[in-house]
Amino acid sequence: MIIASMSTRETRPMILLHTAVFLAGWTGILGRVISLDGLPLVWYRMMVSVVVLALVLALMGRLHRTGWAGIAMIAGCGAILAVHWVAFYASIQASNVSIGVACIATSCFFTTVLDPLVNRKRMSWVEVFISFIAILGVLLIFSLDVRYRLGIGLGLLSAALYSLFSIVNINVARKTGEDSATMLLYELIGGVLFLTVLMPFYTEFIPAGSIALNRQDGLWILLLGSVFTILPFLFQLHALRTLSAFTVNLAYNLEPVYSIAFAALIFGEHREVGFSFWLGIVLIIISVLIQTWRVGRR
Repeated sequence: MIIASMSTRETRPMILLHTAVFLAGWTGILGRVISLDGLPLVWYRMMVSVVVLALVLALMGRLHRTGWAGIAMIAGCGAILAVHWVAFYASIQASNVSIGVACIATSCFFTTVLDPLVNRKRMSWVEVFISFIAILGVLLIFSLDVRYRLGIGLGLLSAALYSLFSIVNINVARKTGEDSATMLLYELIGGVLFLTVLMPFYTEFIPAGSIALNRQDGLWILLLGSVFTILPFLFQLHALRTLSAFTVNLAYNLEPVYSIAFAALIFGEHREVGFSFWLGIVLIIISVLIQTWRVGRR
C-alpha cells in the first residue's frame, strides 16, 4: 500500500533501503554463529570490508587519497567504530543476540549525554526525559538472570561507543568534506590498524590459536564483511540520493527488530527471556519512536 502510493522514482530506493536494513539485521546473528571472540572477529570483518570497498570504489573511479590530517581524523573515528563492534559481538557472545541488539537501542540516551559534552551545547531536558524511558527499559532487561549481566554491560558500552562514533564522525565529515564512501574506507583501514596494534596484547592473554580461522568461520566472515557490511552501506548511499536522511534513519529502527526475530526463529531465544525483557524492549522502542517523531516534526 505504502510502496504503491509512492512515485516510481521513490519505489526503487525504498526497496534498496529496506533490503539494506534487512541485511544489516543479520550481523548480530553471524556474531553468534562465528566461533571467534569479538576482537579477532571484527579484525577479520574490517579487513574483508576494506578489500571489498576499495575494489568497488576503484571500479567506480571514486578511489582517491585525502590529506594526511584528514586521514588521521577519519582513522580515529574508525578506531572508535572498531571498539564499538568488538563490544557488540562480545555482548552477544556473553548473553544472546536479542540482548545485544536491545542494548544498542539505548544509544539515543548516550547521544543525549555525550553530544552536549563533545559539541559544548546546552542539554535538552526533553531528550533526557525520552532517554529516561529507554533506561527504564534497560533496567527491566537487567532484571533477567544474573548470567546475562556481563552481556548487558558490554552492550551498553557498545551503545555508548556507537553514540560517540556518530557524533565525532559528523564533526570529522564537516571538517574534511569527504564523501561517505571515502570516509568509510579510511575508517575501516583505521579500525584494522588499531586492532592490529591491540592484537599482540590480546594473544598475550588468549591462546594464539584463538585467532586462527577455520573454513566455516572464514566463509561466514567473508559474507559478514561483504554482503552484510558493504552491500547495505552501498544500498543506503543509493537510497540517500532520493530519500531524506530522516526516512533512512527511521527505516534503520527496524534493524534490531529483524535481529530479534531472526534470533527467535533460528536459536529459539524467545524461550531464554521473559516478560520483563519484552516490556523493556517496548519501552526502548517507544523512546526511539518519540525521538523519531520529534525529528520528523522539525
